[in-house]
Amino acid sequence: MSLVLYTPGDPNGLGPELLMLADLDRFVRDHALLVIGPEKALEHHCRQMDAQKFWKRIDSLDRDRLDKPGIYLFEPEGLKDFEPAPGKEDVQGGFAAGVSLSTACEFLKYNQNVVLTTGPLNKNLLQEAGFDFPGHTEFLAHQFGMAQDQVCMHLCGDRLRVSLVTTHPPLHLVPELVTQKKILRCLRLTHAFMVRLGEGHKPLAVCGLNPHAGEGGKTGTEETETVIPAIEQARSEKINVQGPFPADTVFYRAWNNEFSAVLAMYHDQGLAPLKLVEFGRCANVTLGLPVVRTSVDHGTGFELVGTGRASPRSLEKALDLALRLAPEDGM
Repeated sequence: MSLVLYTPGDPNGLGPELLMLADLDRFVRDHALLVIGPEKALEHHCRQMDAQKFWKRIDSLDRDRLDKPGIYLFEPEGLKDFEPAPGKEDVQGGFAAGVSLSTACEFLKYNQNVVLTTGPLNKNLLQEAGFDFPGHTEFLAHQFGMAQDQVCMHLCGDRLRVSLVTTHPPLHLVPELVTQKKILRCLRLTHAFMVRLGEGHKPLAVCGLNPHAGEGGKTGTEETETVIPAIEQARSEKINVQGPFPADTVFYRAWNNEFSAVLAMYHDQGLAPLKLVEFGRCANVTLGLPVVRTSVDHGTGFELVGTGRASPRSLEKALDLALRLAPEDGM
């Protein structure tokens, strides 16, 4: 049996509602799911959907109380006064997201063989609440004492898989952040992940930073100065990698099964094509952490809360992938 922690992200967003909509029966038949967050957020959606409470509340994070399949909830001390504002951007939602995630990380540090799935949070509200991170990836790296260039953000779809060299910096800062060290780290992590998924027999593809992948220096020199040396070093380590390729064609080739995954240089370069064809069917994975972490592939969706239009597919994908990556000895 595996234990999966779930932090709903911003509890005023879709995180709690998706848990209500997801097919959890098959999931908790053999595994335990521990929700860490404000109970009132789930209670609100139960009332809205005329549903019964489906979790067992625990008042302490005692691993021994989580030894049976089922759904549990732990509410951190700092969230006992939280009042839901479903569908609204409220700084208290950012605070709840940060507290829940911090609590989950502390549990993970002292409990082996536990995996984490996260719901979406709002980066602005997270920062306004005092958690100075641009997103989950950077937050988690800090929690586990890692530099941001030691982890890699990866989106895993059914047919298309994309890793990112940079995550959430302003676009004008990207060129200086695309370093040989960071590219090589992402290639190592992505290669290991593809092997774990059974896709290691296909090469990785690397995007160029500039249009036409620099076109021999005519549209930029980062490819010859930084990207190609990183690729050559990866090849010397027996990593099957090709590129750099122009970003306007490489994703089409990956979609047609030529590559196991694509390493993109920045956020929108990689995630715009991915979400065009795989949106709602992807899971976000933070590669390089000492624990397994998966997440949904979308944002908080405040405008969708309570409308009945939200889909739980990405959450189900994230939970399934977390279980697939969980240590075999479980609990």
